[in-house]
Amino acid sequence: MRIVKNGDVHVSAPIGMPRGKVMAFIEEHKDWIDKARKKSYERQKQRAAFFNKLPLATREQADEALKRLKTLVEPMVEKHSKEMGVKPSIVYFKPTISRWGQCNIRNRSICISTFVLLLPDWCVEHVVVHELCHLLEPSHNARFYALMDKYFPRWREARKETHRVCRMKEDKKDRA
Repeated sequence: MRIVKNGDVHVSAPIGMPRGKVMAFIEEHKDWIDKARKKSYERQKQRAAFFNKLPLATREQADEALKRLKTLVEPMVEKHSKEMGVKPSIVYFKPTISRWGQCNIRNRSICISTFVLLLPDWCVEHVVVHELCHLLEPSHNARFYALMDKYFPRWREARKETHRVCRMKEDKKDRA
């Protein structure tokens, strides 16, 4: 059983388990469900407060954010692309809140979230190197992490700092 971002309860049960047994399990864990829902609601409020720090409501605000992004990210891409021997076909920016970056292996494009502007520069650099590493290794496997260790040795520290800054880290205790 788990609580998803919108507060819904998702329950997984073996095929053939009687509905009554599932409902009894849910009933037994009502207190946990209430606490987890409150925690989920608080986390969503924190996320909204964090992402709302970057004004993007007007065309001028979006243009200013894009200008700042290009100034910050493009030199990082250039530097690390040369070092790693990779070249993305395009680097573009979107105001995504579910991912800091995204790499499309098929067309070799990289998308960076506009919201990286809310992170310290060295954490932005971590996102850039992470996505460039995907051009060398699509999966999050041992080879990928070896590449991260080689090209951005502080990646674990940067990931931890990113989670701390935006308080997005999922709490493992939110599962029953």
